[in-house]
Amino acid sequence: MREMLVVHREDDAFAVLVRDHVIHVDQPYSAGGMDIGPTPVELFVASLAACAAHYARRYLARHGLPATGLEVTAGFTMGPSVPARVSRVDLRIHPPARLSEAETRGMLAAVEGCTVHNSLLDPPRIGVHVESRVRVG
Repeated sequence: MREMLVVHREDDAFAVLVRDHVIHVDQPYSAGGMDIGPTPVELFVASLAACAAHYARRYLARHGLPATGLEVTAGFTMGPSVPARVSRVDLRIHPPARLSEAETRGMLAAVEGCTVHNSLLDPPRIGVHVESRVRVG
């Protein structure tokens, strides 16, 4: 199993250590945070958008189409009820050049193969364990 580490910094701010990378997550000022990074939910949606962009770029490159300038815009909506959850994500893929209908269908098929997308369609089992190191107090 691959692992990453999330370390508390202060208040609602955390550092996520992934291989040799550090991603800072926090809450916006309006929610009491210091806004030093995206929220965990924004990071979740961003991972889906980045995965879609990766698969779209690979499709373009594989078919000899221009890929420089490819963009993916992600919008999301939170569900109105408890428990809190993302209820909708809309991805808009902006290829750098106009695609034919066949190329558009091919790119959509490639993007639908995205690992994050597929993990949402068939969600993983999530285990949560508390491992206390020392007793405080």
